[in-house]
Amino acid sequence: MHESQPLWNLAMAYFGAGVGAGLAIIGAGIGIGLLANGAMQGIGRQPAAAGNIQTLTLITAALVEGVCFFALIVCIILATKT
Repeated sequence: MHESQPLWNLAMAYFGAGVGAGLAIIGAGIGIGLLANGAMQGIGRQPAAAGNIQTLTLITAALVEGVCFFALIVCIILATKT
């Protein structure tokens, strides 16, 4: 039983990294979906401000994706540390 312990640790590290990456991607997808929903409602209510809303939406979406990429890199680093 003692010999399989490192294999178990490696398997759990990969599993944890996969779960963390999945949660990060799901969170980013939900965040960008809510962002797009709010942007479309704002443009529908005030079409004159469409340019400003689109600009802010793109900036915010880029920030959300940046956080998602950071979380994915952290998950990869944690998986390869064992």
